[in-house]
Amino acid sequence: MMSNSNIAIKEKSVTVFTLFTTTGTLICCALPIMLVTLGLGTAVVSMTSAFPFLITLSQHKIWVFAFSGLMLAVSGWLMYRPGRSCPTDAQLGAACSSAHKWNKRIYWASVVIWGIGFFAAFLALPIRMWLGI
Repeated sequence: MMSNSNIAIKEKSVTVFTLFTTTGTLICCALPIMLVTLGLGTAVVSMTSAFPFLITLSQHKIWVFAFSGLMLAVSGWLMYRPGRSCPTDAQLGAACSSAHKWNKRIYWASVVIWGIGFFAAFLALPIRMWLGI
């Protein structure tokens, strides 16, 4: 059986990994779309010339968003699962509570980042076309 400190470390690792995967959705999909929308297409060309993997990521954006959404779900479950508790030792309990507070902040920042990326990658253009802009 895993100790509470090992579970806290695992929870923090998943939360930080989730932050990086959701940030990837912004870099691959949302940032280029927003730059082109603002008329900065040459910046996107420069970016894809310097980082050609962005083209591959954007071609597979459905998988990128699906994986990062799955990571958000796993991270959310780890943080808000039933039976989650901190150790009774005062020092370990304080460290656990502090880590949980930071994990929640990182998690919700990741959710916001993922939401912005999802909106830019999948909703912005259809809404713009619907409005006739």
